Amino acid sequence: MRIGILQTGHAPDDLMEATGDYDAMFRRLLAGNGFDFDTYAVVDGDFPENAGSADGWLITGSKHGAYDDLPWIAPLERLIRAIRDSGRPLVGICFGHQIIAQALGGRVEKFAGGWSVGATDYDRGDERLTLNAWHQDQVTALPDGAQVIAGNDFCANAILAYGDTIWTVQPHPEFGSDFIDGLLRTRAKGVVPETIQARAAARLDIPTDSRRITDEIAAFFMKERA
Repeated sequence: MRIGILQTGHAPDDLMEATGDYDAMFRRLLAGNGFDFDTYAVVDGDFPENAGSADGWLITGSKHGAYDDLPWIAPLERLIRAIRDSGRPLVGICFGHQIIAQALGGRVEKFAGGWSVGATDYDRGDERLTLNAWHQDQVTALPDGAQVIAGNDFCANAILAYGDTIWTVQPHPEFGSDFIDGLLRTRAKGVVPETIQARAAARLDIPTDSRRITDEIAAFFMKERA
């Protein structure tokens, strides 16, 4: 199965050597499932020919906002709608989660409640999931057809599903504690309040459910659909 990675941002230069870019993180994360990958750096204007260029699609995180006036945002939204119409599976992570919601009629905003950073707990029915977060923007109004799978009091719409072909996650299963630590050192200063930085630093050793969510993403891509 060929997965097209729609890369919407780049890892910080200071961390790139250790972790690779965002597409490399997802290649490693989903390794061992028999996938082939193609990367399209849409953030740099590199787009696939059409929705049929891959069997499934994944949209990465980004430092940009879905509502930013950038030349690649509108073409990406058109591609998202084309992927939806094609019936191919689509997964969105953080910015990907947000831009999919926006493209399908939802609303994304810089959340008045501020930042969520580091190991964060989410409720999914009767179970608790812990994943690494790094965001201030949120999906604040759902598109038609979106179903809330998981959330918490701070981020109500943390995991969304749209039928059986689109699945999106606000936190980052691809971010390990080492990457969160690196972001705290490189991107947080003067941006994320110090109290939130301190809480995230204190929770770096908290185990997360990244592997579990990764397995669910892989299964979602491989699911047989009519």
